[in-house]
Amino acid sequence: MVHSTLPDVEIPDVSVYDFLFGDLDEARLDTVAIIDGTTGAETTYRTLIAHIDLFAGALAARGIGVGDVVAVLCPNVPAFATVFHGILRAGATATTINSLYTPEEIGKQLTDAGARWLVTVSPLLPGASAAAAALGIPDEQVIVLDGAEGHPSLAQLLGEGNPAPDVSFDPATHLAVLPYSSGTTGLPKGVMLTHRNLVANVTQSRAVIGLAEGDRVLAVLPFFHIYGMTVLLNFALRQHAVLVTMPRFDLADFLRVVSVHRTTWVFIAPPIAVALAKHPLVDEYDLSSIKVVFSGAAPLDAALADHVAARLGCAVRQGYGMTETSPVTHVIPLERDDLDRSSIGVLLPSTEARVVDPETGVDHVPGADGEPSEPGELWIRGPQVMAGYLNKPEATADMLDADGWLHTGDIATVTGEGVFRIVDRLKELIKYKGYQVAPAVLEAVLLGHDAIADAAVIGVLDDDAQEVPKAFVVPQPGATLSEDDVIAHVAAHVAPHEKVRVVEFVEQIPKSSSGKILRKDLRARERAAQG
Repeated sequence: MVHSTLPDVEIPDVSVYDFLFGDLDEARLDTVAIIDGTTGAETTYRTLIAHIDLFAGALAARGIGVGDVVAVLCPNVPAFATVFHGILRAGATATTINSLYTPEEIGKQLTDAGARWLVTVSPLLPGASAAAAALGIPDEQVIVLDGAEGHPSLAQLLGEGNPAPDVSFDPATHLAVLPYSSGTTGLPKGVMLTHRNLVANVTQSRAVIGLAEGDRVLAVLPFFHIYGMTVLLNFALRQHAVLVTMPRFDLADFLRVVSVHRTTWVFIAPPIAVALAKHPLVDEYDLSSIKVVFSGAAPLDAALADHVAARLGCAVRQGYGMTETSPVTHVIPLERDDLDRSSIGVLLPSTEARVVDPETGVDHVPGADGEPSEPGELWIRGPQVMAGYLNKPEATADMLDADGWLHTGDIATVTGEGVFRIVDRLKELIKYKGYQVAPAVLEAVLLGHDAIADAAVIGVLDDDAQEVPKAFVVPQPGATLSEDDVIAHVAAHVAPHEKVRVVEFVEQIPKSSSGKILRKDLRARERAAQG
């Protein structure tokens, strides 16, 4: 077992709202909290808190409180912070939905989470309305922030002037959020994260991630994803930094926003690092304000990190985590220039880890000669670890053991100095541009095609060493089927990031005697084909 080399931290026993906004003095209240990167409009902390309270009051006036779940389908706009924290302030639970989801996928999450209220924006209303209608959710329970006929708007709700309710709950057990994750494999599941989980992870991050008051933070990572939710909506606001929002990633707009608003910290996923390292457009903008580029959500290659650091003249760091750990468990501290950028760094305070042989269950330990341990599955224990999966006790037991150890499904090594490196993946989940893609979801879609007899999906590396979904397809006898046909079929049923990018036709899918797809055999075949 490895304990964090950093001192333990004390986790406040308070709600997320009280933790983030409870100690702001008059001077800080009038500083800028959020800048709309598109329009330049500014929101102070005073205004943000007032709007959060009013939104909570509007929800409470509609009978929404402890025990209720409110869904949020929205891009990164300043109002997201009002809605997200307003839901938590009202004592309800927020389930955040991927903005790229199809109506079918939206409906599945609403149903599984038990959400009867949905907050969205007019560009996403067609999908939201289709999902809500299919579930019998009336228009008055679909809030459209920027306004739409027949739906409540944010201006209307704030204008009602209802005071924030007095709510009482135990932060250690009350669910703050229900983001969805596929875990180590399988279909998306609601991850039960309590107020204490989120407060703990921000407290832990404050001790090691050097973001400071007054820093300007580019908020391009989606708020619906646990990375953006914790690091931007929670951690950055707790540090009294300034969030500069972007509703989606576009390289030219990204560079413009950094240049115009002089952002100092840029939290990204590796695909953005590829653009920063290679794209000629980068040289046309003044990016000298950037002090730190911090990557997460998928592994960052060390050479790529070096290119970004050299080109931008800034520090480049990465961290590691999962939705199930709120998410951060490891980071490379800002002051640790001695650490290899391809490592995931050291454990956050108050966090423990094990590197366990998947076959024997024996812990691997670092060598006496300074060599890292043998590779093993990374297990995590700490106050940021989830309460479990919603209504899925078996899946919870598979992921989280009786002693509180979360089995990550990633293969890691650890040195005697407590530096961890991810070297492989035991789990079958694909990480496409930082988004989770569950092979089981794509396989179910593929098998829905009349001309496909069998199928399997794995992650493979593209030319930029980024993981993309590849489908192995067995056509029905006599069927005429092309790669484009397969790609188009999947694209019609899933969000854009879940699309199959490569197709290979095969005679059969390797399976175990119990019928389980042997994806490790397909991965071995792929490695052999690449030489």
